[in-house]
Amino acid sequence: METKPEKLDRESALKTDRREFLKRTAAITGGSLLLNSFSASLFAEITKADDSRLITETIKYNGASGPMIAYMARPKGKKKYPAIVVIHENRGLQPHIKDVARRFALEGFVALAPDALSPLGGTPEKAEEIGPMFQKLDNEMTKKDFSAAVAYLKTSPQTTGKVGCTGFCWGGSMTNNVAVNTPDLDAAVPYYGGQPKAEDVAKIKAPMLLHYAGNDARINAGIPDFEAALKAAKVEYTLYMYEGAGHAFNNDSNPDRYNKEAADLAWGRTIEFFKKKLK
Repeated sequence: METKPEKLDRESALKTDRREFLKRTAAITGGSLLLNSFSASLFAEITKADDSRLITETIKYNGASGPMIAYMARPKGKKKYPAIVVIHENRGLQPHIKDVARRFALEGFVALAPDALSPLGGTPEKAEEIGPMFQKLDNEMTKKDFSAAVAYLKTSPQTTGKVGCTGFCWGGSMTNNVAVNTPDLDAAVPYYGGQPKAEDVAKIKAPMLLHYAGNDARINAGIPDFEAALKAAKVEYTLYMYEGAGHAFNNDSNPDRYNKEAADLAWGRTIEFFKKKLK
């Protein structure tokens, strides 16, 4: 059990280079509308949806709220792999999260990214509709919907039965809740997620890898009580603090938040952790 701070001195240079590129693109294309469209297409995908090494599909599984829409990515072939539930931010199931699922698949996992908004018809195309839909979700039912994803993967003929969970921002908080409410979860990696209630931490059985951003005061305010509860319950965990990075530093589709150095470091640790705990 340990807390490890990480100093990221290159953050300013990275952000400056990225923003400068986008500004120049905007000047060439003639406005912010084209810039937004261009930058989203440029930065939203590291792996392609039609990557020949992968099988990708939209599936449905049974959740507490009813049928849950989910994006699945897995390596081609008949071999079974450990699985990971990937939980999106509070913007729904976006292309970036599907891309993250494919990245996990390329590392040798079956990745399942459920759409929390499935009970309301799924994530809409219009961004302005997403926020109000999240406010309509039943939080307790949503937790159960994601725990049901773990159960689905545990029994899938495509997996080894070992299942981890990771998520970002809202999804990081939900990952903490999945760890609380799913005793047979094998590993959890929340990224800058809100912490569960201290009295619920003792329910966590899965080893945890916690990623936090140094410039994230609201989320980080809950760390001391969370750590105290984790230690009291003897939960296996490692906590990394990425100094110089801000909330949502992993989201490469958001140039204002993305911090490449922090994201790459956290990703490498995440893959190593899952490969060790889900073997």
